[in-house]
Amino acid sequence: MALKAYFYVILCVISWALIPVCSENILKGMNNFSMLLFSNLISTLTLGAYLFLNKKTAVLKRYNLKEFAYMSFLGFLGAFIYFVFLYGAFGIAPAQEVFIINYLWPILVVVLAVLILKEQLTVIKIISIFISFAGVVVIVTKGHPLYTDFGNIKGDVLAFLAALSFALFSVLGKKVKYDETVSVFVYFLSSFIFSVILIPLCKTEFINTSILFWLFINGVFVNGISYLFWFSALKKGNIHIVSNVVYLTPFVGLLFINVFLSKKIYSYSFIALILIISGILLQVSSKYVKKKEVI
Repeated sequence: MALKAYFYVILCVISWALIPVCSENILKGMNNFSMLLFSNLISTLTLGAYLFLNKKTAVLKRYNLKEFAYMSFLGFLGAFIYFVFLYGAFGIAPAQEVFIINYLWPILVVVLAVLILKEQLTVIKIISIFISFAGVVVIVTKGHPLYTDFGNIKGDVLAFLAALSFALFSVLGKKVKYDETVSVFVYFLSSFIFSVILIPLCKTEFINTSILFWLFINGVFVNGISYLFWFSALKKGNIHIVSNVVYLTPFVGLLFINVFLSKKIYSYSFIALILIISGILLQVSSKYVKKKEVI
């Protein structure tokens, strides 16, 4: 059972590490809004088919209109606004830079949990936040903290807003317990609906056959089935180990950027990533130690 959980989480790591590769290849053939629209459509169809084939459509009847409205709101944050900012960032800034800044979201969860859920602000939390944000300074300044010519500042801000959106989605999602498969389906369905509503206001470009492969990978695996793998891994394995394995994602992502996009990975990118992940792991490990002490 545990072996299957680690297999699932490795599939998650591979899928999510493909985000910069898929984004950069797709954005060569369409704009970021079109990418979001068609990716959401593919993800919704994929997750809907999974619900139907596994006879889980009946679970939808458990929820009332108010609960579906809240799921849709979470979908707006975590599957719509998040990707609006993220794909926008990938369209104007280097993939490695956007990908690394985006991984601030776990530490932003800590900040928002203090502000929204009134969780205690400890010394460890303050240190972990400081370390992770030091990593952002390194990546934004390209390894020169006194550097003032921020050439990719717009893309960096969009990447940060993406991380903030996903962190807010995660914090607010803590308040409710929905069936994971159903909720993910509703998240992407609502995101697709929001995308359709915006069609009259945004320039829509139809699918370019040259990017069809990457659009399929992004919609089916990166934004679809990977979430089901993640929930299965959490159920079948040690949550602490499974959660920590996910932090390999940005390192694998940098490898994929180098291999599939032929981009040079700069030393300051690794330094920034190590700082950000160190801050996250410091926070996670402190929680784990406290739980063991209680037990």
